[in-house]
Amino acid sequence: MPRVSREQMEKNHELIMQTSARLFREHGLSGVSVADLMAAAGLTHGGFYGHFDSKDDLAAAATASAFEQTDARWLARMDSAPDNKGKRAKIAEGYLSNRHRDHSDNGCAGVALAGDVAREGLEKPVRAAYTAGIESQVSILANVSDESTPKAKRQDAIVQLALMLGAVNLARATKGSPLSDEILEAARAFLGAKAI
Repeated sequence: MPRVSREQMEKNHELIMQTSARLFREHGLSGVSVADLMAAAGLTHGGFYGHFDSKDDLAAAATASAFEQTDARWLARMDSAPDNKGKRAKIAEGYLSNRHRDHSDNGCAGVALAGDVAREGLEKPVRAAYTAGIESQVSILANVSDESTPKAKRQDAIVQLALMLGAVNLARATKGSPLSDEILEAARAFLGAKAI
């Protein structure tokens, strides 16, 4: 049997990561097996262990990748805003949108995986990846805070992030009811964001 080239191995690795990040956000960490992940990536189950030691290692790597994608979207959205208030509003607009509520598979890992990660053991690598992702989001928001001290900037960022994650979580749980839209609208209004 011919060996896979290094370049193809790297492509397969990235494909497994992206597929897993999407499926974990959509179905949860326990809602999809290694066989399911590999099949969705169009690869064989046996090839998994050439890329990752365990599903736990993959979950951590996929979680980190999903947070990196969200961070990149946030930074791109902020480019069109003239000031810090506008930058924070741009993040909230995208985060508190019906699209984000309705598409967990391509949304923020912060909200999509919170419940799953909370049920994982403290020693699981996904916890460290998730915490690092949340820290990164807090940092992005703190960097565009109008508060005067580093501590106040961080607290302000944590409050905004907690409000956004909580609002999307509640909106997803009440989807199909008018309450779902009301939750997103109220959170956007509180954060000075527009509906998109």
